[in-house]
Amino acid sequence: MATLSPTEIILIVLVVLLGGAAIGLWLQRRRSEDLKSRFGPEYERTVAQVGTASKAETLLHERQQRVAKFSIRPLPADKRARYIDQWRQVQAQFVDDPKGAVTHADDLLGSVMESRGYPVVDFEQRSADLSVDHPEVVQNYRAAHEIATRHSRGEAGTEDLRQAMIHYRALFDDLVNEPGASPAHDERVAPLSTKENHHG
Repeated sequence: MATLSPTEIILIVLVVLLGGAAIGLWLQRRRSEDLKSRFGPEYERTVAQVGTASKAETLLHERQQRVAKFSIRPLPADKRARYIDQWRQVQAQFVDDPKGAVTHADDLLGSVMESRGYPVVDFEQRSADLSVDHPEVVQNYRAAHEIATRHSRGEAGTEDLRQAMIHYRALFDDLVNEPGASPAHDERVAPLSTKENHHG
């Protein structure tokens, strides 16, 4: 067997290193595409928040690992029906008490999340957890929370609260009607009524 020259050995090492680098770049690109596909607008939001794609991807991957440890489950038929009924009561409350309805909507969503298996934590952590399985509607949750916070400071009016209810409803609808939920009472949550849409 012929002995390899130093030049040939160097070339082989370079080929191996270049091949490893190419595979590494391919895996990184694939991971980025997977995260973009899974998180949608949440991906761009996180990049803008932390400054670079690599930091954002690390953060999103950590979220996935955290949520993977949860026991997320569909709602049982009886709980699901009860939550839908409670949501309808909250929507009806909006006609005469918009501020109270928004507060109750937020509380109800917290109960639904807890029943689904999400831990009871602060808003930022809860919205981050939700972004893993509900990346589209978590934006609605954040928007509604921001309106509720502004209203508590006297900076949001009834029209803003109506928008908050619409945002909350998008997440509520997603959580109670997720695939795998019991088929009983499988109707979507009704929109705000005409009367509600012309309130104040």
